[in-house]
Amino acid sequence: MKKIINNPHDVVPEMVEGMVRSYPQYIEKIEGTEAVVRANKDSMKGKVGIVSGGGSGHEPTHAGFVGEGMLSAAVCGQVFTSPTPDQIYAAIKAVNQGQGVFLVVKNYSGDVMNFDMAKDLASMDNIPVKSIVVDDDIAVENSLYTQGRRGVAGTLFMHKILGAAAQNGASLDEIDKLAHTVLPNIKTIAVALSAATNPEVGKPGFVLKEDEIEYGVGIHSEPGYRREKIKPSKELVNELVGKLDQEMHLEGDKKYACLVNGMGATPLMEQYIFANDVLNKLEKFDIKPSFMKVGNYMTSIDMAGISLTLFEIKDDKWLEYLKMPVETIAW
Repeated sequence: MKKIINNPHDVVPEMVEGMVRSYPQYIEKIEGTEAVVRANKDSMKGKVGIVSGGGSGHEPTHAGFVGEGMLSAAVCGQVFTSPTPDQIYAAIKAVNQGQGVFLVVKNYSGDVMNFDMAKDLASMDNIPVKSIVVDDDIAVENSLYTQGRRGVAGTLFMHKILGAAAQNGASLDEIDKLAHTVLPNIKTIAVALSAATNPEVGKPGFVLKEDEIEYGVGIHSEPGYRREKIKPSKELVNELVGKLDQEMHLEGDKKYACLVNGMGATPLMEQYIFANDVLNKLEKFDIKPSFMKVGNYMTSIDMAGISLTLFEIKDDKWLEYLKMPVETIAW
């Protein structure tokens, strides 16, 4: 294992320290935790707080999306491990402005349990908290760490939509309703060329042959649904868009947002080639995305691979929220 680190056990605190010192205009650390909160406190006044988080190793998710217009705070767990309830609770308290707090949780057993425990702690302090569990990954129904579908890169669209709504003054109940209306319209699927190597483990989560790929892998190197020989980008796109079409029934008279997401070790050159093929494929459905992002947004440390998210935009307000400017490290 070759990593630019010091002690493998210190990667998360040293990473968080590096982020807040590099970008003090956006984020600051909540003392005694590995959670970060907006540096611009005025941007949260009178607003519902939006908090997300999860295991580290997915950077720039989650701390990279803290700032005006997106998240109010993010909680960084250990690598591929849920943050603890007390750290989540510290983030809730840090962003509570009297209007309540909304939690965006990816569907992993540890995250769901610990965020629920933090909600219970908040209720004892009379802080109203609601939440959404994101399960956008269509690859497999149940996986190593989930009951039901996994939460992956589509979570970023949830962060953006809810963060914009909160910035515009939406109430906690309005944000809760919006989240549950948006969720069924966000779908993601991935393909991997190699697995992630957790610094504390020191070896990849799985091993593919030199000429193999795996469809449907998760962001913690969970298994997908099929392995086969590497294929050209166009054929990978045919597979992934085909799966999304089966799920979403793609049609030219509908509006979509698209996210092409690198998994950590995929060069932007390859991501743009893939994006070009995605756009060509979507043209066959008479679809031109109304909003698009390409880049490394929710990674899996050093996994080589890519994920594709489509989000059916059923309300023009959602598109306005996607396009609203933000002040974050990574969006």
